[in-house]
Amino acid sequence: MAAVFAPHEWLFSRKRAGQSRGSAATLRVLERLHHPDQHFDSLRVVGTNGKGSVCAMLEAGVLAAGQRVGRFTSPHLERFEERIRVAGHELDPARTAAFVQWARLHAPEAAFFDLTLALACQVFAEDGVPWAVMEAGVGGASDATQALRRVRAVLITNVALDHTATLGPTLSDIARDKAGAAQPGVPLLTTAEGEGLQVIERTAQERGAPLYTPASHPTLFRLPHPPQLTGAHQRQNARLAVATLRLFGWDAGLGAALQADWPARLERFELQERTVLLDGAHNPAAAQALALAVPHADVLLFGGLARKDTLRTLEALLEVAQRRVYTHPDPQQPAADLQALAETYGGEVEPQAALALTRALELTPPGGTLLIAGSLYLAGQLRPLLDSAAHPSYTSFR
Repeated sequence: MAAVFAPHEWLFSRKRAGQSRGSAATLRVLERLHHPDQHFDSLRVVGTNGKGSVCAMLEAGVLAAGQRVGRFTSPHLERFEERIRVAGHELDPARTAAFVQWARLHAPEAAFFDLTLALACQVFAEDGVPWAVMEAGVGGASDATQALRRVRAVLITNVALDHTATLGPTLSDIARDKAGAAQPGVPLLTTAEGEGLQVIERTAQERGAPLYTPASHPTLFRLPHPPQLTGAHQRQNARLAVATLRLFGWDAGLGAALQADWPARLERFELQERTVLLDGAHNPAAAQALALAVPHADVLLFGGLARKDTLRTLEALLEVAQRRVYTHPDPQQPAADLQALAETYGGEVEPQAALALTRALELTPPGGTLLIAGSLYLAGQLRPLLDSAAHPSYTSFR
């Protein structure tokens, strides 16, 4: 009997291990596809945190301003096709399958992100979108999205310590890589601050990229009202999106941008007389922003990956909730040492995420708040359960 063809499984099996980072591999795939990225203009979004939120706001704003737009983001929460959207609609899985058939023959050596980015470019070219909002994966100069041609603006959300094994151990190292996305004559917009901003300013000057910041162009970055997404960090993200829309004359889309939604970013669920807040904060800077937005919760359900700075991420949330449950964020990836977390910081361990959610809800008093954080992969596991549980027939996740 012939093996069943599973396009998503094949894609996810394309590991980068042993391959160098950068855009060279992506360029090779795009060349084999006859350069689809040269058929649309790109708004490239780079930064440590907030990229997805900015992309969601930009997509909503550009659409409301009357432009057909594509959107490429990562990672996905529940379905692979969330990563690629045209005019607000997710990719048809049949197109993923067709692309994988091509890739198995013509680019079998390529890594997952290179292939996914190439698929997005092919879809945007085939569908004739004039504009695409493109989220970088890791870094700027060292990221696959550096391969994109026709980049009309580069946006840098912020700079914080994350992916240090790839981008470098210091904030300056990370800022240099992200600022390396700057191009001569291409607007560079950022809401970064401090040391990161200083590096971006120097790089912009060296590269001849016009730089726009809230300090240099306050009117451009002014918010007409707060965004729907909650927290001071989302107001910074909104400023970046609003400034970009104004820069390109898409003022008619400002209202839609500020009303944009983005799952698992302080997403609220009401169930069992309890409030559940779901957030994908997965590094110390994101956790610090989350702690400012949610100063108190009754219980924290936390899951972090082994390759992340899990200790410092958790430490930023310790004052938020005194009761904690630790779980695996993704059964396909190594998790942090849950028992060590519980012994060091206090709390319970339940490796299976669904059972951990049940236990965390049991610990949360009626009328109380459960905060879930630590990984977007954990958010992706639990969001469907929370969605389906927010109705009267819910009893247990067991």
